[in-house]
Amino acid sequence: MDYVLDFEEIDRAQIALVGGKGANLGELSSIDGVAVPDGFCVTTEAFRRVVTDAPGLDALLDRLAHLAPDDREQIGAVSAQVRRTIEECVVPDEVASAIVRGLARLGEHTGWAVRSSATAEDLPSASFAGQQDTYLNVVGPDEVLRHVRTCWGSLFTDRAVTYRLRNGSDHRKVHMAVVVQRMVFPESSGVMFTADPVTSDRTVTSIDAGFGLGEALVSGQVNPDVYAVRDDAVIRRTIAGKQRALHATPSGGTRMQEVAQERQHRPVLTDKQVVRLAQLGRRIEAHFGCPQDIEWCLLDDGFHVVQSRPITTLFPIPKTDDDEHRVYVSVGHQQMMTDAMKPLGLSFWQMASRAPMRDAGGRLFIDVTERLSSPTAGAALVAALGKSDPLIGDALQTVVDRGFVRQRPDEGSVAAPVVGAPDPIAADPAIVAELITVKSLDVVYGPLRDSSSVSQAVKAGATSSVSLLAASAHLSVRERASTSSPR
Repeated sequence: MDYVLDFEEIDRAQIALVGGKGANLGELSSIDGVAVPDGFCVTTEAFRRVVTDAPGLDALLDRLAHLAPDDREQIGAVSAQVRRTIEECVVPDEVASAIVRGLARLGEHTGWAVRSSATAEDLPSASFAGQQDTYLNVVGPDEVLRHVRTCWGSLFTDRAVTYRLRNGSDHRKVHMAVVVQRMVFPESSGVMFTADPVTSDRTVTSIDAGFGLGEALVSGQVNPDVYAVRDDAVIRRTIAGKQRALHATPSGGTRMQEVAQERQHRPVLTDKQVVRLAQLGRRIEAHFGCPQDIEWCLLDDGFHVVQSRPITTLFPIPKTDDDEHRVYVSVGHQQMMTDAMKPLGLSFWQMASRAPMRDAGGRLFIDVTERLSSPTAGAALVAALGKSDPLIGDALQTVVDRGFVRQRPDEGSVAAPVVGAPDPIAADPAIVAELITVKSLDVVYGPLRDSSSVSQAVKAGATSSVSLLAASAHLSVRERASTSSPR
């Protein structure tokens, strides 16, 4: 049974064994040109081996499972009992020996980062970032073993328990691995997003940087410099006043120190370093196949990566079969319908529209890339949409000016319609007459309130007059059929 695995033995398919953080670190260590500090994972097999015999743990987990996510007082009390129970467990000799051997292979007298790695952490669908414990500059085998136990217990921090309750995760099905990684004592460190986390712009890399260890930055204790990079050029920078920085101490642990006055307003990174870091981020993103949230540190002008996870907060984009740049215009915003639609509504509009519509995040979009690629058609599109919504017009003009869409001669472009409508259906005068000339208000308005046709159309998001007219016509035909049939 494997209680310890080196990074070189791990890939991203082993989340169940080494957790999300451990799997990503193992995968990162296999990428050419990406420096990852040496380390190993204490696997979930070790965690299960320890907690299986923990006295009273089953009863405590039963109590947690029946708590409401908003019951902070009870969550705090029961979670504390669970953590205490796990941390007081004795580490079996075979688990302790495997950990000590791992330290000896890499040099046990160095400082170590001991980091939690849950099986529900750093996933594409949920990050759980910052909800379990990390300890920096842990010195000596005994201290490493003690902090491993504390990381096991941190699976049940108040925040982690509440997050699982809100997301319907079973406490018994989430397990904890622990990353033990050689410490890097950096000049600077921070986080990098390979897509802008505020605007969801996939062409912009956003970098936060501070002096010293990055733990102070990610926990919000210090203000970082912020850089934005597009096409290998720094397009924005905000230089913060950096009064304090977190540094390792010789005897172990960390402490906050004052930054020298002359350095407080100095940029943490040069523009060349920022661009080089952004290029590293793009390489990691290409390997994982999606935008990444990356933790990095700088030592002797070399960047080390200590974590990478998917960004889980970006608005989704429509799926395509190629890697070409695409420009989509929201259908709902043109109609002042900004809420997500239900699947039936999405399906209805996609079938009814002549212009192909793509869906993402419960909203509909039209691909206007071909039209923008034509100088003439593109200018007409920008002008037309700009009249109805100046912000959309400005955004499209910015996209064109930036060269995001490859321009083609007018004769080679296909001007796809911005909006479309199906071919007209032959009208039945009898239906129209019946809708207009009614015997009483109750005949129309009474049934319409209870009509399943109208109700379904509205619930589906098909709230246009055309949809309601079609539902009303269906009702009228049904009413006429029922009155003409024998009783």
